[in-house]
Amino acid sequence: MVSARSVAFRPGGVLLRRAREALAERPRTADALAREVLGLRGHPGVAARAVQTLLGDDPRFSLSPNGLWRFREDRDGTPAASLHDARFAVVDVETTGGGATRGDRITEISIVPVEGGRVGRPFTTLVNPERPIPGMITRLTSITNEMVATAPRFAEIAHRVCEALEGRVFVAHNAGFDWRFLTAEFDRLAGRRPEGSRLCTVRAGRRLLPGLSSHALDSVTTYFGITIEGRHRAEGDAVATARLLVRYLDLLEEQEIHSFEALERWLSPPRKRKKKRRTPVASRAPKVA
Repeated sequence: MVSARSVAFRPGGVLLRRAREALAERPRTADALAREVLGLRGHPGVAARAVQTLLGDDPRFSLSPNGLWRFREDRDGTPAASLHDARFAVVDVETTGGGATRGDRITEISIVPVEGGRVGRPFTTLVNPERPIPGMITRLTSITNEMVATAPRFAEIAHRVCEALEGRVFVAHNAGFDWRFLTAEFDRLAGRRPEGSRLCTVRAGRRLLPGLSSHALDSVTTYFGITIEGRHRAEGDAVATARLLVRYLDLLEEQEIHSFEALERWLSPPRKRKKKRRTPVASRAPKVA
């Protein structure tokens, strides 16, 4: 048996390359890495210590709460090789209505970072929509005209929104709604729209939990026992969606979906094969003089 102490004296560059190549394929346990990369077989504790000695000081390698080692090459916004280590920005907006292209505006926004399976600190602010908030919207969200009267306009927070989204996968529950409102606000400023990959937790939930009768935020959070602290307010809904995302990432690991590219393929509807049009038999029959 090889000890953890002797492993530390092996050429680190070669072993790190082997670990990187192994983890680029899929996340692995310390025991699997010890066997495949270090040639160690034996006590799990020795394997864990050996792998920790090799990878623990390299920020590109991380150990998730469910005991899987992962590798992330960079932080430039490209979804990581490991889905669990991709950098996400979970977004929720409250608005004056449902028509992003019909003049409705954002009244509140919250952006929650999620990385390495952990939910970070939200960026949240009320937004002056520069138009009245209908009474029915106030009854739903509790956001009043008085509350937003002194709030910053979107133009004043646009740079903060860009910073919070930069290099991250955009995530929202019914992502099309939040994305349309954000892009409409940036279009009004004639600025650069947010770019990058997007993930809708409604769409993902329908694939992951097909037995649920509803995939509304209330339904799926209740299913997982997630409490929404402030329903129909941007931060409460965004934080709950972020916690839901972490649960979905664990389920996706169980489905052997380990990369964002694989997730996009899995969520894409199957292409329908076009049927070839057949010429009617009557039209193929020879004409009779």
